[in-house]
Amino acid sequence: MDFSWTPEQGRLYKDILHRVRENISLEQADRFWTRTQWELCGAFGLLGLSVPQHYGGRGYDCLTTALAIEAFGRACPDMGLVFSAAAHLFACCMPLAEHGNEEQKKRWLPGLCSGELIGANAISEPEAGSDVFAMKSRAIRDGASYVLQGVKSYVSNAPVADIFVIYASTEPAHGYLGITAFVVERGTPGLEVSEPFAKMGLTTTPAGQVTLHNCRIPDTNRIGAEGQGAQVFRHSMLWERACLFAAYLGQMDRQLEQTLEFVRSRHQFGQALSKKQAVTHRLADMKLRLEAARLLLYRACWQQALGEDATLAISLSKLAVSEAAIQASLDTLHLHGSKGFNCEAGLERMLRDAIPSTLFSGTSEIQRDIIARELGL
Repeated sequence: MDFSWTPEQGRLYKDILHRVRENISLEQADRFWTRTQWELCGAFGLLGLSVPQHYGGRGYDCLTTALAIEAFGRACPDMGLVFSAAAHLFACCMPLAEHGNEEQKKRWLPGLCSGELIGANAISEPEAGSDVFAMKSRAIRDGASYVLQGVKSYVSNAPVADIFVIYASTEPAHGYLGITAFVVERGTPGLEVSEPFAKMGLTTTPAGQVTLHNCRIPDTNRIGAEGQGAQVFRHSMLWERACLFAAYLGQMDRQLEQTLEFVRSRHQFGQALSKKQAVTHRLADMKLRLEAARLLLYRACWQQALGEDATLAISLSKLAVSEAAIQASLDTLHLHGSKGFNCEAGLERMLRDAIPSTLFSGTSEIQRDIIARELGL
């Protein structure tokens, strides 16, 4: 394994750092990101990193895509925007890029990559969270159409989305083999989207509930064949679990940089905090967790880029990064003392943004289940 980045990858990382730092700022912590910010993400290529170039994307492999997302997470103080962009890319664009037909790709991908369109993925339901394939949503064939019924919960980007990738059962008796994926456009009769709900973290990501009531769509909006929905979703989750969490590597890098600067300048008892062993050991642990998580994530992306089965590596990296992100945030707050506890510094916000990383894209418990299964247990 080559641990070096190519000159092109190095330039990409620096370019994203510069562009995002210069152009995208955190507006207000209690407000959602703006359409202008979204369009900037599109202009910088962040919304189509792994989408083929002839559909408006950048055409990067998994490894390069993760590097770009890490730079985005390091440079952008608004993890809600980073999360929305990554969810849009991996759970909406990539199902179309990998499983859509030519007409679907040409119709939707250019707008999704440019920022003209916003994508959302709707699979979770009130009674189908970790057990997503226990869904009750139905898609009933009616001639050249499907009629969708059901309720989807915790749909990121839903209140502002133009395109929804929605999963529903076409053959309930077949279990997960009866799940099918569809594209539903905003404005389709029978599609209802709730107002955004309040969350403790990722507060600038608008998220809500999607209700399907006799929602009729043409069969040309089906992604892949009937019964392929589980495969479509699992492929999108491999992308998301591998690449989205690189954003938290970027956040941990930013936290470490900020904390090192603070402990060098802050003096207590006539000495800089950076001279206290208790402080330096905690910083050493922060660096250790960051680098260990980074190696696991990039090994997983490397395996996926080679076309290998990266299921085990991806679950290991997702688990390591998400749990390291929470601990790094706690350490950052602790080392900043009362300043860290004060909302004005924005440090507590990073903790709140890190907590959901152990919940979405499969909880830590689900990742441990996957790891155990891959070990033959």
